Amino acid sequence: MVMTAARPVVLSGIQPSGQLLISHYVGAMRNWVAMQDTHDSLFMLVDLHAITVPQDPATLRARCYDFVALYLAAGLDAQKNTIFAQSHVSAHAELGWILNCYTHMGELERMTQFKDKSTRAGAVINVGLFDYPVLMAADILLYQATHVPVGADQKQHLELTRDLAIRFNHQYGEVFTVPEPFIPQTGARIMSLQEPTKKMSKSDPSALSYIGLLDTPDVILKKFKKAVTDSGSEIRFDPEEKPGVSNLLTLLSIFSNTEIPALERHFEGQGYGALKVQTAEAVIAFLAPIQEKFAALRADEGALDDILADGAGRARARAEVTLRRVYDAHGFLPRR
Repeated sequence: MVMTAARPVVLSGIQPSGQLLISHYVGAMRNWVAMQDTHDSLFMLVDLHAITVPQDPATLRARCYDFVALYLAAGLDAQKNTIFAQSHVSAHAELGWILNCYTHMGELERMTQFKDKSTRAGAVINVGLFDYPVLMAADILLYQATHVPVGADQKQHLELTRDLAIRFNHQYGEVFTVPEPFIPQTGARIMSLQEPTKKMSKSDPSALSYIGLLDTPDVILKKFKKAVTDSGSEIRFDPEEKPGVSNLLTLLSIFSNTEIPALERHFEGQGYGALKVQTAEAVIAFLAPIQEKFAALRADEGALDDILADGAGRARARAEVTLRRVYDAHGFLPRR
């Protein structure tokens, strides 16, 4: 893949834990698809990060194949993008160790995601969970990414990446590109169907709170019918006063490609039940071709392995260039 100044380098990925949700599609994957013709794009299966919590090996492996197939089914082109598994490029772990030596304990202790996850009942606290942001920084800096699509909850991790790049460059010269965040202005935060003041999350204990990309039509309809709405009966977009209704309007707007003001007019005089059913129908119709393509892709693991092998080869070639610069800056002996 040829890198040019006219094509910003973008890197992103999702952990293969739980399942991919419509919030992942809205907040990340549809933006990936939109950028693949304008950006030099690398999309990872973020499997090294997934083991900061215990994983069943067979389940993890199956889920990794699921995620790769869904990346492709959602519209990513393996010829236009570098699609690979994080664990297939050892430079991630190598650079992660080096960046550990430039990261302050206090910086990691202040990470809100670590504080949140480590205080949950029954949480397993390991060094990997604490050190997660440093490996994330290595992921980004290896490929000299100029832009990183991140949700608002990941912006703190990207700030640490920027700080580490600047700190390293100050000592050794311009080794790393300092990346910028790319945060979509609309639709980037899809809320829980059961607690619409919280974001939709695959870690939510209630399956009624989220819609999976592979949920069947019956399941999707059931979940939307049970979605929490608000007091009153007026259907209008007001995230502060009517978060449940506003979340449904946001989803219907995205999956039906209809502006929210038009939807507000459409639902005048109708109840919440109509909004729930029509939102479910729009999501079902949108996901149908993705699910059909996924089934065909997922049936051929050998083809998925070939795509990952090709992507890993291209990723390794690029990562090694950065790693050599980092090793040379430290005075390590050259590799032969």
